Amino acid sequence: MDEMEAGKETFLALVKSCDAAVEVVIPTAPSRSVFLISLTKGSNRKFLTLHEDDLLDLPTEPSVQQKTTALLQETIRAL
Repeated sequence: MDEMEAGKETFLALVKSCDAAVEVVIPTAPSRSVFLISLTKGSNRKFLTLHEDDLLDLPTEPSVQQKTTALLQETIRAL
């Protein structure tokens, strides 16, 4: 598994730990070094931007995990 796939898997695990009912769509490649990630719950959809470097560092950097988890929790609450 390459670094990008490991980051995506870690991101998906974080989403499921926040709310298992949320559906996630992560683009296959970033646009201008940023991923525009779709989070959907029921008929509600929100978009979250995550820098490519953050996704790559997500599996190994606790500070990135904490920052991303806080962002996810805020976005999921808004759904």
